[in-house]
Amino acid sequence: MRHPLPTLLAVAAALVLPAAPALAEEGWSGTGELGLSMARGNSRAENLNARLAFKKEDADWTHRFSFAGLRARGEVTADFDGDGIPETRLQTTANRYQVAGSSALNLTERSSWISSLRYERDDFAAYDYQATIAVGYGHKFIDTDETKLATSIGPGYRRARYASTQAIENEMIVRGTLEFSHQLTETTQVTNDFLMESGSDNTFAQNDLGLAVAINASMALKVGLQARHNTQTDPGRKSTDTLTTLNLVYKFF
Repeated sequence: MRHPLPTLLAVAAALVLPAAPALAEEGWSGTGELGLSMARGNSRAENLNARLAFKKEDADWTHRFSFAGLRARGEVTADFDGDGIPETRLQTTANRYQVAGSSALNLTERSSWISSLRYERDDFAAYDYQATIAVGYGHKFIDTDETKLATSIGPGYRRARYASTQAIENEMIVRGTLEFSHQLTETTQVTNDFLMESGSDNTFAQNDLGLAVAINASMALKVGLQARHNTQTDPGRKSTDTLTTLNLVYKFF
């Protein structure tokens, strides 16, 4: 089953934009990222990636919600109709989205208890979907205006459907995160977010490295490198996927 990213983006925009003033009054902050590339001529390719992230923080709680999606199409040469003659067609080569959320109860200025949810669909991965729920302990090792470093770790539960066999896998996992950001200059910031969900059937890891340069108070350009890894894959399929992006970032509120 395909999951068109443009439709999901349109739905997200229809929900977020009208509610932006009310969310800002309630103390939420939010950003959106969008990157689009198209190639025509000797070869054809299309790529669309997008992200939404929202956060609300007060003395007792920190709430987060995020959405990320990727859709890509490129030229593929194969015998599509079985007549023995190779043909070149524009085919979908990547199609996935991820929704995640967390709530953290602040114990002190640097420590918290965290509950989290994550759901992912991917048409080209070893798993059709992966859904996890976890609790854990979080700690801020560095928390200054220029530099922030925070980690969390705890137990969780994972449910997934293996693409090749449609078998359902259920297992206990250990979930760990690392979040780092540093303000290099007044307008330039480097970030790195790492997530790991490790169980007996599969270990999923994702690392997002980004460098953002502010254009003005509301907009920035961001270069990103994402690496995703699943230890459980089918023969002939790579365990690690990488994605390099150049996105326009906009602060909603």
